[in-house]
Amino acid sequence: MNYSLEQINKILQGEIIGNTTQVITAPEQLERASTSEISFIGNKKYEKLWETSKACVAVVNQDISIEPGNNRAFIKVKNADLAMSQVLELFAPPTPIFNTEIHPSATIDASATIGKGTRIGAGCYVGPKVVLGENVTLYSNVTILDECTIGKNTVVWSGAVMRERCHLGTDCIIHPNATIGADGFGFRPCPERGLVKIPQIGNVIIGNWVEIGANSCVDRGKFSSTIVGDGCKIDNLVQIGHNSVLGRFCIMAGNSGLAGSVTLGDGVIIGGSASIKDHTTIGSGAIVGAGSGVTGDIEAGKTMLGYPAVEAREALKQWAILKRLVRDSGK
Repeated sequence: MNYSLEQINKILQGEIIGNTTQVITAPEQLERASTSEISFIGNKKYEKLWETSKACVAVVNQDISIEPGNNRAFIKVKNADLAMSQVLELFAPPTPIFNTEIHPSATIDASATIGKGTRIGAGCYVGPKVVLGENVTLYSNVTILDECTIGKNTVVWSGAVMRERCHLGTDCIIHPNATIGADGFGFRPCPERGLVKIPQIGNVIIGNWVEIGANSCVDRGKFSSTIVGDGCKIDNLVQIGHNSVLGRFCIMAGNSGLAGSVTLGDGVIIGGSASIKDHTTIGSGAIVGAGSGVTGDIEAGKTMLGYPAVEAREALKQWAILKRLVRDSGK
């Protein structure tokens, strides 16, 4: 797992500034890097950290304004953050080993269809009429209930659960203890029985290239489907309520949540701990800032902040006014 400066640049196809004879053994943050490690400068504000860093090489954006120094080098690229992902792939350790493709302790119903090259770990349960595509990986203690389908090359990590009749696309990653297809939160007051549970008879449909973080939940529809579009990236501890529909390439950061029947267009970004009211539509390309509370529809391309959320410029004006009021009240 050792590389020279030239070997790494052959992959990144950047411009080398300076030189080093040091063999590169690992990637690391600027502040923690040793003399044999490579780091990254993705923003000019971090240039100041280079002087005290011990890293021998940094992958940097083209607007870098400092020199690497003696026996040190920069690799200039168009996007240091994207290049970083390529370097991390070089040094990534292997994933957990399967000694057998299907562990003897896995329970697989006779009516299930298992694709070529699929691996199933210890303690997994694969229910009736489940269809697993080629090269699917189920790590230990995954539960896939009746009539679910999983597309080729998808990885499901330990403890994740897919309830009945849900569908997961190709090339997805489901992280530990995520739950797909739990009942939506549906109850109605009843004079005789207090709260009556509303049956949730729909399912969940997840597209291709989707990643769902640890302990996140995508609830099944009350009727029809909860839908997560192609390429969406869902962080840890995220809640997606019943009958919500996410377009393509949406991002939801940790602890954020959609109530029932929320619609997101393509490329929507939901910041951490943001909450979205039920039956709300957020247009394509809109951004909801961290901790914001959305109570109404948002037009495409808008950026919203605050609780309740308003347009970013308006929110910043309000906060500035509040700061002045507090400052003036103390005089």
